[in-house]
Amino acid sequence: MGNGFSQFIFNRFRKNEMHLHELKYLFWECTLRCNLNCLHCGSDCAKDNTAKDLPFEDFLNAILPLKKVYKSDSITIAITGGEPLLREDLPKCGLELRKNGFRWGIVTNGYDYTPEVHQKLLTSGMGSITVSLDGMETNHNWLRANNQSFQRAVQALDLITSSKRLNSDVVTCVNKKNIDELETIKEFLISRQVNAWRLFTISPIGRAVQNEDLCLNPTQLKQLMDFISSTRNDKRITVNFSCEAYLGKYELKARDTFFFCRAGIQIASVLIDGSISACPNINRCFIQGNIKKDDFLDVWSNRFQVMRDRKWTKTGICKNCRAFKNCNGGAMHMWNEKKDSIMSCIHHNISSIISSP
Repeated sequence: MGNGFSQFIFNRFRKNEMHLHELKYLFWECTLRCNLNCLHCGSDCAKDNTAKDLPFEDFLNAILPLKKVYKSDSITIAITGGEPLLREDLPKCGLELRKNGFRWGIVTNGYDYTPEVHQKLLTSGMGSITVSLDGMETNHNWLRANNQSFQRAVQALDLITSSKRLNSDVVTCVNKKNIDELETIKEFLISRQVNAWRLFTISPIGRAVQNEDLCLNPTQLKQLMDFISSTRNDKRITVNFSCEAYLGKYELKARDTFFFCRAGIQIASVLIDGSISACPNINRCFIQGNIKKDDFLDVWSNRFQVMRDRKWTKTGICKNCRAFKNCNGGAMHMWNEKKDSIMSCIHHNISSIISSP
């Protein structure tokens, strides 16, 4: 069966999923405080961020009605930030989520992931964890703007991989400085017993807009796709490109499934101020409500139409794109408040230097 027919079937599946919009993954932006000052931060977090942490009770009360419609263990709560480990009550929050049947995990830079924290989170029922490693020591520390960040992240990885209870992976934000050391990073991760690796590009949002060393050019994008495609034959580690873009000829070569931006379809978020949206990096113009005045279940069930019917994205470079039926306007985080054109398109950029069937 060729990719063309498989893609056709997948597009029908995607349309059905948009219609059903069953919630499967819920981000909780529990804080905007962070212990690092990363050059690529999409949320522009800082150590002295003045935004107050969202009280856990507010978040829990907002999501408990989901149990009327969903089996609670069918929804995974991904606790993110900022850096979630800065919340001293994180183990308590996790334990309450687990008591109510929700699976949960965190996304962390690993800087404060100590043996004591590791044990507390395991005891509280944490089932998954994602750690960022953005290069070998020099490049990771450069991107994270901290000379200890690499070693701290590696110490976190060693703790995490020692536990057989956790589903874990490493994410790497590929940029102009680390693009040529991907093979070295891969071998290093394998040596630390990491078995799942996801690679992202850096989007022109947040602080990344101000740093031209971050976003890959078309030649480097192709280099990244070729690296992932060839590395997926390595049985020692599972490697996938993220779900951030349609890849044309690299679909199913650089990841397991066809592109599908599930924001607002199967993915929601509760942001630091109680706002209800999809992925936290999506522009605030796409906010659908707020748990302080709206019922979360009602918002999820009856709003989000801007994400469930994306015909409006057929504009700008997407207007006459032959891949639109497969891409459906790309990833939602690449659209700004004007909604007049996608900010960057990996498929378009790669296609500018190669012929894409």
